Amino acid sequence: MSLPLAHRRPVTALAVCAAALALTAPAAAPEPVATSPAAVLPYQDPSSPVPDRVTDLLARMTLDDKLGQMTQIEKDALVPQSDLAAHRIGSVLSGGDSTVSPNNAQTWADTYDSLQRTALATPLGIPMIYGIDAVHGHNAVRGATLFPHNIGLGATRDPALVQRIGRAVAEEVSGTGIDWDFAPCLCVARDDRWGRTYESYGESPGLPASLTTFITGLQGETLGGGPAPVLATAKHYLGDGGTVGGVDRGDTKLSEAELRAVHLPPFKEAVRRGVGAVMLSYSSWNGVRSHANTYLVTDLLKGELGFDGFVVSDWAAVDQLDGQSGFTGAEISTAVNAGVDMVMVPHDYKRFLTLLRGEVTAGRVPQSRIDDANRRILTKKFQLGLFERPFTDRSYTATVGSAAHRELARQAVRASQVLLKNEGGVLPLPKSAKLFVAGRSADDIGNQSGGWTVGWQGRSGPVTDGTTVLRGIRAAVTDPSRVTYDRYGNGIDSSYRAAIAVVGETPYAEGRGDRPGGLGLDQEDLATLARLKASGVPVVVVLVSGRPLDVSAQLPDWKALLAAWLPGTEGAGVSDVLFGDYAPTGKLPVSWPRTSAQEPVNDGDGKDPLFPYGYGLTYSGAGPASPPAPGACTARFRTTSSWQGGHQAEVTVENTGSTPLTGWSVDWDLGGSRVTSLWNGSLTTADGRASVRNAAFNGSLQPGATTSFGFTAEGTAGTPAPHCAGS
Repeated sequence: MSLPLAHRRPVTALAVCAAALALTAPAAAPEPVATSPAAVLPYQDPSSPVPDRVTDLLARMTLDDKLGQMTQIEKDALVPQSDLAAHRIGSVLSGGDSTVSPNNAQTWADTYDSLQRTALATPLGIPMIYGIDAVHGHNAVRGATLFPHNIGLGATRDPALVQRIGRAVAEEVSGTGIDWDFAPCLCVARDDRWGRTYESYGESPGLPASLTTFITGLQGETLGGGPAPVLATAKHYLGDGGTVGGVDRGDTKLSEAELRAVHLPPFKEAVRRGVGAVMLSYSSWNGVRSHANTYLVTDLLKGELGFDGFVVSDWAAVDQLDGQSGFTGAEISTAVNAGVDMVMVPHDYKRFLTLLRGEVTAGRVPQSRIDDANRRILTKKFQLGLFERPFTDRSYTATVGSAAHRELARQAVRASQVLLKNEGGVLPLPKSAKLFVAGRSADDIGNQSGGWTVGWQGRSGPVTDGTTVLRGIRAAVTDPSRVTYDRYGNGIDSSYRAAIAVVGETPYAEGRGDRPGGLGLDQEDLATLARLKASGVPVVVVLVSGRPLDVSAQLPDWKALLAAWLPGTEGAGVSDVLFGDYAPTGKLPVSWPRTSAQEPVNDGDGKDPLFPYGYGLTYSGAGPASPPAPGACTARFRTTSSWQGGHQAEVTVENTGSTPLTGWSVDWDLGGSRVTSLWNGSLTTADGRASVRNAAFNGSLQPGATTSFGFTAEGTAGTPAPHCAGS
């Protein structure tokens, strides 16, 4: 049951905090004018508007207070812990391998509260904000619910489901005290060789833009306006999914028009949703690193898009601007002047603060820039309610790994499955059949969860609690004794109805996950598959991977291929589809290459992939559905009225495919006109073209069904030929 905002954190925390603040108010502060025992300073008054509270607090802060708010440090680098207060540090984080012992929700909450008490022991009592990469669930905590990685959620095409997942993650994160999530990743992955492809919802900008609902799930409709709000982070700004060759931290070589058309739309939608923070990318745009790019950060993000949250750097990214490790004053001033508000240091915070102070006193970083950064950071702290409720709300601690959240994750797993081949209707499998299961990922929770799972790069083995694919299969069948498992496929004979091979990738994260040399299966998987093929038993392949793999040569040997992505802890969602309890509904969020050499391959680039973007089969009765014409739709343009200097038009969208659409988008050349208002859709414009995607209520279209949107524009209508794409 959700609790009202007033109960997000214990009421006793307010009393403790207020008492501490009253005892330690700065000497320079004006005398209190109120005589009530409950009198507080203006910034401590929760009934005052947030901008007024921020202004009052800023007026009381020293330069050291302000520089500390702009500093984020790794928890394990904080030695001694008292430095948190001594240096007025505003934020703490846990990196990918930073943990607690024992690793459970209770210890995380205790750790958070201890750090927060230290942060509050300062003259102004400004609470810290604690950040963590909860990118597919609260993945640093053993026993937390782990959802499919973003590429799998992209396959669901379900914004409402993704919002529910964001809410569940917020509850589990809040249950450990933490109030800031470095998610969602809104990168548009354009080259599957990139090691972060699984962090992307998909290759087409409209798909990640539609799934920014995760932000609403984390923060609420308005930040702090509901129970257990957690600050969301749109990352990594901008273009990290478009680097040449899919190289992590590489260079995105695109024109500005291309950058805006492909990589900016998800961030624009995130800003519209009120995302609280934006994290910059390590990558460069045409040779200029994002952390040094004033145009992208200050002019475009904060200016043109109107982003009013704060910008945080990525891990140690600022001290790498000159290509070497270790901070310099020039790197710091470059980044802060470009628009970085908070620097993820994360270790050498004393040197960082000394250098930043020197840049300010020397006039190389204006005081106005420092004040702007602090205003942005403090605004979010006030909106989150940290000043009133700084400690863990233990009522949410029990939600970590709860049955309700695991059921939601199982739903997400089955909705993410993409059926790519089903020859002879081998799927769904009979629950009474004699089955052979093989493959190193069949009974490995670490493999099916992937990177960012109780560790940055993840690892194979029983790293956390959950249900493996094998356990899900055994739970689904009528007689578990008729299911035989051998990782390598040894012992199979012709007596089995089918062999299920669960193969694919082992865990990785960025850097180590880059695969410039190819995307093929490794020797163990190939050997296992060869043994199964030799038995003559129909082979059903469940591919556990963070991206499409090069399987063209092996595909003729398989009766069925199910892309399971990285499903997380609830492997029973895979068996739900294998046995037909739920028909597969997932659609490819990326184009599936014929060979690794075809990369990059993306929708609309003229290449012929093995399976196109949006492809996905389903079951029809006991057999396969005919391959759909994925995303097939047409758009018809009609001018409804015109006048000198303007016109009004209507566009009708029709599903001309054989399967339902869950969303559509229409684009056309504006011919010099400018759209001034639009209804029944969401508009973006770039490089002289308009793009409209469906509204929430009119995206679903059955075959043959139509819907429409309309707009008013300045200029002549002309005779545009709109292009329609469905999903």
